[in-house]
Amino acid sequence: MSKWAFVEAALAARRERMQLRRLETVEGGSGAAIEVGGRRMLNFCSNDYLGLARHPLLQQRAADYLARYGTGSGSSRLICGNHAYFGPVEERLARLKGTEAALVFNSGFQANATILPALADRQTLILSDRLNHNSLIQGARLARCRVEVFAHNDMAHLAELLERHRRSFRRILIVTESVFSMDGDLCPLAEIAALAQAAGAILVVDEAHATGVIGPQGMGLTCGQAVDVAIGTFSKACGGFGAYVAGSRQLCDYLINCCAGIIYSTALPPAVLGAIDGALALIPGMQAERRRLHALAERLRTALGRMGWDCGPSSTQIIPVLVGSEGETLALSQWLGAHGIFASAIRPPTVEKEKSRIRLAVTALHTQEDIERVIEAFGQWKN
Repeated sequence: MSKWAFVEAALAARRERMQLRRLETVEGGSGAAIEVGGRRMLNFCSNDYLGLARHPLLQQRAADYLARYGTGSGSSRLICGNHAYFGPVEERLARLKGTEAALVFNSGFQANATILPALADRQTLILSDRLNHNSLIQGARLARCRVEVFAHNDMAHLAELLERHRRSFRRILIVTESVFSMDGDLCPLAEIAALAQAAGAILVVDEAHATGVIGPQGMGLTCGQAVDVAIGTFSKACGGFGAYVAGSRQLCDYLINCCAGIIYSTALPPAVLGAIDGALALIPGMQAERRRLHALAERLRTALGRMGWDCGPSSTQIIPVLVGSEGETLALSQWLGAHGIFASAIRPPTVEKEKSRIRLAVTALHTQEDIERVIEAFGQWKN
């Protein structure tokens, strides 16, 4: 038997279940329109929610940092990679988040996969929302402690688990997202924070899809809330790359000393920090863009619902169109592509079995005409 038999078997199984993935080359960046296979298509897959990835200020700041500091950071931040450009960016971020301090990480996946193990030990219980992103799931697994999953946004179930286990563990972490990446709904943050405070639990909230889009100055739902650890990314509405954690100064000092994602990873290059700096300068003043973004999303979500499409509990710029089977979802995605709309099929294991969907991501770069075109296309498929 070939030593790669397990690879062949895994690919064959994915192919049979219509879950095989391939990389699709696109041109034109992450804007409202891209080229796929030489065809110009409307892009409803991008997380560049504010359209900042090609904003002149971000490009100029990236170029300025590149010219001043070079192409690479040289080492981890604990050796000689903590260049002068990190401090001002982190201070600005902490002010915007309303926290004592903030730390820049290399990616959202890296942050979630390494912060949770740093906060947990073998006597810790992690209570994790059932629909948390895979990076949080991996982080919980790497923590090597007990993990209990509570029903999505179900505060009664969370309260029950807290009451059942609060005396059995030295430490409890409650882990959730503020905007859920596949359903586009919000967590009941005030209720979760109240439960965490009453139980003496550490509350960890992933703001990846909220940062830039929702909350005070667009800086997320955790601003001003009793949240112990706020994690977010710069790779979505901020139009760049990288991630952050915001919280107390003591928390950040602890992570510098105990979090593998900071200790063992080469620091982000200067140009990336330049783009982050530009995004943080712009986002607080982009209220008009946020209002327009949410209005476009509401129009699309409402129209699809009236046609009979199930958009789940979405209330944000992320609109899932729940189809069900992998085969039908793939067929719909391909049909939309043939009509000039790039909207990927999201299938297991990213989502649960029989909950495959088209995940529509609305951005501030979309026009009213773009939205109407998508509505018309879904209507034609229905008919």
